[in-house]
Amino acid sequence: MSEKTKTQIRAVELKLIAELMKNSRRSDRELARAVGVSQPTVSRLIAKLEREGYIREYTMIPDLEKLGYGILAVNLFKYKTSFDAKKIEKAKNILLESFRKGPFEIIMAERGRGVGYDAVMISVHRDYKSFIELVEWARQFPEFELERMESFLVNLADEVHYRSLTFASLAKDIVKFAEKGSKT
Repeated sequence: MSEKTKTQIRAVELKLIAELMKNSRRSDRELARAVGVSQPTVSRLIAKLEREGYIREYTMIPDLEKLGYGILAVNLFKYKTSFDAKKIEKAKNILLESFRKGPFEIIMAERGRGVGYDAVMISVHRDYKSFIELVEWARQFPEFELERMESFLVNLADEVHYRSLTFASLAKDIVKFAEKGSKT
């Protein structure tokens, strides 16, 4: 297979991912029309993208406030020492268990670096009490040596919203990238 053909296939895959990000409820036939390939090609590509891990799940983005959540929290963590493989595995297991039990909803938790912090967690809470429970929960593990935790709280009931969570702009960027790559 030529490099040009591989690039064209990749462009179609990226366009398909972008279309699914905009609306994953569409049929393979509708997606085929949007991407410009046949319905069987879309079905095969979706199966391939799922197998390869490009598509991890199908979901929708709800209105969190209408579902009863009042706060979205971006939480930053700084630890006194770095984590070795054993500590990383323990932290991962604690988080996975917490995801199953609650009492708060953690949307994302990842290690990283920036502005003097080691990790970030995005969570949603029905009220401030639930947020405080998260803070207390995060500080209960002395073996992780949490130096500090800071949070940025978003009032989901605020009347002014600049840009709610969406993947539409990312989908547009993926399409631009795909089109640029297929023209080379």
